[in-house]
Amino acid sequence: MKLAVVGGGSTYTPELIDGFARLRGVLPIDELALIDPAAERLELVGGLARRIFARQGHPGTVTTTSELDVGVDGADAVLLQLRVGGQAARERDETWPLECGCVGQETTGAGGLAKALRTVPVVLDIAERVRRGNPDAWIIDFTNPVGIVTRALLAAGHKAVGLCNVAIGFQRKFARLLDVAPAEVHLDHVGLNHLTWELGVRLGGPDGTDVLPKLLAEHGEAVADDLHLPRTLLDRLGVVPSYYLRYYYAHDEVVRAQRGKPTRAEEVAALERQLLEMYADPALDTKPELLARRGGAYYSEAAVDLAASLLREGGSTYQAVNTLNRGTLPFLPDDAVIETQARIGRDGAHPLPVPALDPQFTGLIAHVTAYEELALRAALHGGRDRVFKALLAHPLVGQNEYAEQLTDQLLAHNKEHLAWA
Repeated sequence: MKLAVVGGGSTYTPELIDGFARLRGVLPIDELALIDPAAERLELVGGLARRIFARQGHPGTVTTTSELDVGVDGADAVLLQLRVGGQAARERDETWPLECGCVGQETTGAGGLAKALRTVPVVLDIAERVRRGNPDAWIIDFTNPVGIVTRALLAAGHKAVGLCNVAIGFQRKFARLLDVAPAEVHLDHVGLNHLTWELGVRLGGPDGTDVLPKLLAEHGEAVADDLHLPRTLLDRLGVVPSYYLRYYYAHDEVVRAQRGKPTRAEEVAALERQLLEMYADPALDTKPELLARRGGAYYSEAAVDLAASLLREGGSTYQAVNTLNRGTLPFLPDDAVIETQARIGRDGAHPLPVPALDPQFTGLIAHVTAYEELALRAALHGGRDRVFKALLAHPLVGQNEYAEQLTDQLLAHNKEHLAWA
């Protein structure tokens, strides 16, 4: 079995490698191809990857290349984890929206739109090259904004599933609080990428006993603190929102905080410099503890589980992924991409039934879905008017004056990445 990782020079990659090495019984890999145009970074990461495999006794081969067509040739699955424009583009995404009093974030709001516009054309080009050389390969997208990117891939007819680590992070956190094994925790995870709620926490599987009320009663303060949201809000909602709902539920508070501290991009850039220095040490053969501060917790385990379910015989599994709605949420179009629990098998992802949702959730989901459709149109076809309409439709922008200013800012900061701008 061969897996290819586009963006293999990322400082994230050793987290992924560690999971592949530890879980080789779940996903036996003969070759892992790391693909990245940044040759120096790729060599550092590739060297550490080989040492991690050797330490864990993994028999597979780690190869590195800057040539996409070479790296994906013969791959059974291709994982996408790229960042067009690097941390410099991310820092801009996190700053210029603040000038209009809007949240600066790389996956939602105006910054998230900028990232989508830069990313979608690149991902579609990669996917088309994968399809030409290997039409049976699965594409697993971890590239943000995952919902929009996955929708672009599926609309173009690619075999694709989107992956985010929010659900597996909650699963692990709740398992610790409940003192059970993570495999015992099944989440009723529903919404869009970075716009999800845990409607239930079931022990034993999709039909298990819902212990969410107990979890909130006994551990609500700890959960709320992790989310930086008031405990009273969780009690009123009766569910657990993802961290990203804070950008909606406490927007102005977040903006005030962002204006007074370094951007996350600056923090990550500093971490990456330290990590790359560590990766250069020929004695290092495990992922360093510092990597946990980089983000992407449990990404490797989620990726291994998803790839194994898509590629191996032996029955289906359940996992929260990004896939086509297909009537799961009846208030959305069938071709919308939702993030929810699904049965995963060699035939792809099939969402599990979802109970009727309260209007406080359906309204925001429908609103952001409409924005995502407009964002995808802008990413595919370009044009200032399309960018403006997407921004005007976003619930974190929504005003003509702001949409006009943010459109000008977005285009000014991203001209090098947008051929039509």
